[in-house]
Amino acid sequence: MSGKRLAVVGGGIAGLAAAYEATRAGASVVVYENAPRLGGTISTIRRDGFLIEEGPDSFLTEKPAARELIEELGLGDELIGTRPEARRSYVARRGRLHATPEGFYLLAPTRVGPFLKSSLWSVPGKARALAEPLVPRRRADDDESVGSFVTRRFGREMLDRVAQPMIGGIYGADPFELSLASTFPRFLDLERRHGSVIRGLKAQDATPAASGPRYSLFATLRSGLSTLVDALATRVGEVRLDTRVTAVEPGWQVRTAQGAERFDAVVLAVPAPAAAHLVGAFDAALARDLDAIRYGSSVTVSMGFRESAIGREFQGAGFVVPAIEAMDVVGGTFAHLKFEGRAPTGHALVRTFFGDAALGWDDAECVRRALTALAGLLDLHETPQFSVVSRHTRAMPRYRVGHHELVVRIEGRAAAVPGLSLAGAAYHGVGLPDCVAGGRQAGRAALA
Repeated sequence: MSGKRLAVVGGGIAGLAAAYEATRAGASVVVYENAPRLGGTISTIRRDGFLIEEGPDSFLTEKPAARELIEELGLGDELIGTRPEARRSYVARRGRLHATPEGFYLLAPTRVGPFLKSSLWSVPGKARALAEPLVPRRRADDDESVGSFVTRRFGREMLDRVAQPMIGGIYGADPFELSLASTFPRFLDLERRHGSVIRGLKAQDATPAASGPRYSLFATLRSGLSTLVDALATRVGEVRLDTRVTAVEPGWQVRTAQGAERFDAVVLAVPAPAAAHLVGAFDAALARDLDAIRYGSSVTVSMGFRESAIGREFQGAGFVVPAIEAMDVVGGTFAHLKFEGRAPTGHALVRTFFGDAALGWDDAECVRRALTALAGLLDLHETPQFSVVSRHTRAMPRYRVGHHELVVRIEGRAAAVPGLSLAGAAYHGVGLPDCVAGGRQAGRAALA
């Protein structure tokens, strides 16, 4: 492999991971990035003693790829986990935040006592959810939507009150459009192996006292996730920022406004629609399949406050807002509680999240709507010391029903084109570990 030339189109985390892997193998690598900086949605900024993540703020350690890369880069000492006292989540109901009960994991109540005491569900809703072990397993083997699965096994109230907002916080999509096999395959496996999600989780002893997302499995870097981007940038060969790739041609020739260069292989680590545009000239069928992967957008508003400005006391990392609450925000995080070092002593850093609709609002309107929501949910009685609005346009791939079959087809066609590899969140997972693992694999495959 040594001596080969590789072009990596896209300087997000997947592209950087691909470039890093290829560089380690002895290849000469050029990374093309259309934006003025590397990292994609990963962006850490510092302001007035606050550390603000504009995109993702953490990653799952259960999937080892991100942690292993961080340790390889000598950043192991930077790893920190969520604060033990903040490993709880909240759900909005009737204008108030209610803690999810202990032992509750995304959509499954596995501890009867705390679940029955919760104020999130009605008595009939609780009864229906606890009857999940009596629901027969599904015999059909075709893909099922997340919404169908949750409703079938736990009832509609479980979907509307908790599963929808928690799932929406990850994928920003209608649960009846999302593929269960591609987004939450573990629940599908639990039903198939144990006949019940609740029985399966209990058998695996997978429900710690923390509630909602398993915050004990989340980690980040003390100095922010951009630390990982910066470390990779020094180890990936040549980087060309503000450089749009206009065409790639088997051979491999990469064209930009500055001219054309020849390489032995190419990794396309860009969103699926951008990859579709680049491959369309030589494989129309592959382009059509890539273009079939849909994307959503999000807007975050990060605001710094004096801690005393929040009138209610919370011991949790964040909250979600069900669609049935008809609020502008879809969720938020208490960044100062979730991880250490995110706000000066005596101050709070709150991030609120909006969906696609917020792209049509200017920054002032986003801040106004965020404050309106927080005023009621947090009993907020002061204006923020600052606000940072971050926009992520068409940055969230939505794994619709049938996604797995679509990706199998895409990867089969790509494999038939020697020297072409694909990487990124569009295919096998949207989290940081998935993107790192996919990027490194693409870097190896491109040079094989």
